[in-house]
Formats: sequence, C-alpha cells, structure tokens
Amino acid sequence: MLHLLRSLTPSQRSAVIASYLGWTLDAFDFFILVFVLKDVAQEFHTDVETVTYAIFLTLAARPVGALLFGLAADRYGRRVTLIVDILLFSMFEFASGLAPSLAIFLVLRLAFGVAMGGEWGVGAALAMETIPPGARGVVSGILQTGYPSGYLLAAIAYFALYGLIGWRGMFMIGVLPALLVLYIRGKVEESPAFLARAGQRPGVRLARLPRINELRAYARRFFYAVLLMTAFNFLSHGTQDLYPTFLQLQHHFSQHTVGLIAIVYNIGAILGGLSFGALSQRIGRRRAIVGAALLTLPLIPVWAYGAGPVALAVGAFLMQFAVQGAWGVVPVHLNELSPEDVRGTFPGFAYQIGNLLASANATLQAGIAETNGGNYAFALAAVAAIAGVVLAALAIFGPEAHGVKFAGAQVNPDDRSTGRPCPDTK
Repeated sequence: MLHLLRSLTPSQRSAVIASYLGWTLDAFDFFILVFVLKDVAQEFHTDVETVTYAIFLTLAARPVGALLFGLAADRYGRRVTLIVDILLFSMFEFASGLAPSLAIFLVLRLAFGVAMGGEWGVGAALAMETIPPGARGVVSGILQTGYPSGYLLAAIAYFALYGLIGWRGMFMIGVLPALLVLYIRGKVEESPAFLARAGQRPGVRLARLPRINELRAYARRFFYAVLLMTAFNFLSHGTQDLYPTFLQLQHHFSQHTVGLIAIVYNIGAILGGLSFGALSQRIGRRRAIVGAALLTLPLIPVWAYGAGPVALAVGAFLMQFAVQGAWGVVPVHLNELSPEDVRGTFPGFAYQIGNLLASANATLQAGIAETNGGNYAFALAAVAAIAGVVLAALAIFGPEAHGVKFAGAQVNPDDRSTGRPCPDTK
C-alpha cells in the first residue's frame, strides 16, 4: 500500500488528498446532526422522529446535487466544480446553526443535501481519473474512508466541544471545510481523462455536455448501480445514523460515553475501508464487497445487543470495519463501471439515487423502535441483517470492470495492472 502511494506523482497525490478531504469534511458536516437530534428536538419543541426528517431531506436531495454537479463536472471540469460545491455545502452548514425555526432548519438541511450530493462523484472521478490503474483499489479505500473520517471528526468535536458551544455552535464550525478550496486552487490539477476527452490543453475547462439520449444508452448498467447503492446505503445509514440515539435513549449513556464509542467505531470503519479497498485490487471488486457484507451478519448480536459500553464499543468497531470495508470498494467499482463520457455524472448520480431510495431509513428505524416500546436494538438489527444479505446477492451477480483503462490515464512504469477490462466486464 505504501509503495503504491509513494509511486504516485505530486499531482496525483494532490488529487487524492483533495478528494479525500472533500469527502471527509462533507461527512463531518452531515454527521454533526446525528449527535444533536435530541437537542434540536428539544429546541423546537418536537420529538426525535420528527427531526429525523432533516436526515431524510438531506439524503433525498443528494441525487439532485449529484446530477447538477456531475453534469457541470463533465462539461466544465472536475476541479472548478469541486471548488464551487465545497463552498456551497460549507455555507449551508453554517446557516443551519442559525435556524430560528424547525421549518427553516429543514429547508437548510435540504439545501445542504443538494451540495453534499455533488461532492462524492466529482471528487472520486477526479482522483480515479488521475491515478494509475494499479493504485485504484488502495486509493478507493482511502477515498471512502473520508466518510468515517468525517464521522470520527464529528464525534471528536461532539466529545470535546459540545459542552462549550452547544448544538448551534456544532453546525457553525462546519464552515471550516471552505478552507480546503485554497488547497485545491493551489495544488490540484484538472483530471487528465477529462482533458483527453475534451481534446484540450490543460487550463481550458469546457467539454460537450452529455445528452440525455447518451445517458439513456447506459440505462441497464445505471439501474444495476442504483440497486447496488440502495443496498449499500441501507447498510451504512442503517448501522450509523441512529446508533448515537440508540446509545443515548436505550442505554442512557452520557455525552462523553457516546462520543467515545463513536470514536472507536469510526476507527474501525477507517481500517475496514483501507483493508478491503486494497484487498479488492487482488481478489476483485465483487468478491471484496461480498466478503465484507456477509461479515456483518455474525456481528449483529454484539453490535446491537451487547451488555454494557465496552461490549457495544467492540461490536460497533467490528460492525463498521465490515460495513465500511464493503464501502471501501465503491469509488473504484463505480468509476470502473462508468462510461467514459459521463464519469463525472454516472457514479455520483447512481450513488445518490441509492441514497434517495434509502433516505427514509432513519425515520423508518425510529418508527420501528417506537412501535416496539423504544427498542432501537431491534430496529437496527433488522435493517442491518436484510441490507447485508441483499448487498451480497447484488454484488455476486453484478458486473465488474477491474482494471479497465481510462482515457488520458497516467500509468507508472511499475504499475502491475494491465489497464484492460476484465473478462467479466458487462
């Protein structure tokens, strides 16, 4: 892994760093809400289930952002689109901390969702199109660990700062990702694949906008990607979004205990993403996803029904190792499956449509818990088990394009990848 990273050129490393940090800070802004659901409910004199509609609206709006920013990235370039997107989601996050009413808070979370939806696809395309094929698995794991890294930062901020700044202050520090724009402007170059497709010299940022009929030509593959990402999102959001609430309401743990457990399971998530992302370079994308998805099943009892904070922390660490292990393969898998002309749009839009279809998860789980006398453990376990099985089945029977060559890709002399599509590419 370290050898592959050292073999990258400075421009390739900068693209990876920018894409990783963009997703990290985007996730940081998103996950702040899961720690303060109870506080927001108290502030606006409602219940937790009602406030979970903020999560629903954020997730539901993400496909809009993925489409808008993806099309912009395919026309104007990955770099400039990423800059605009980061500025917007930082601004909406800060404004959420100033919301005077629940209605305005929900509108702001909707707007944040549009901006959040654009970051992953654009950033992943920028990184994957810049690096050599042999580094994709490792870099995929790094990119996707941005999500648990952001969750980890949110947990640390909640643990260390909540008592000083309150829930509104937690949202206001979410403006900090805007500083990443300075790094992108100074260090990151445009994707060579975008420039090659556009037939232009570096510095020029204009390509033909993909036509709707071109997007329709890839409908079968896109439909499969959406189904896959729906299962992925039910698994991740079903094991993450209400876990702090579960610890607070069902186990009555303190703020510090909840924060510490969240820190522990996000470390597991980061390690899992790195491990399975790198493993996918050796055994293939589908096998890595299937292995990680099935690993979640025997972990459910200790993760949802562990006795005491230590057992729950261990279970959560292992669960997120497996869940985010599967996710560590997603950036490379979707980008390799994506048609060349719409790589700025296809992966992110499929990902976020899957998010839309899974966006009611938090409200669904909260409703199941309330129906069963506040039993969040049952709600969490049921969704995790079903999502893990469905994800494994979809991955087993789906296509793969391990090592496919991207236009304009820079291949290092010691890159072991052939750069050709695998025989099972569909």
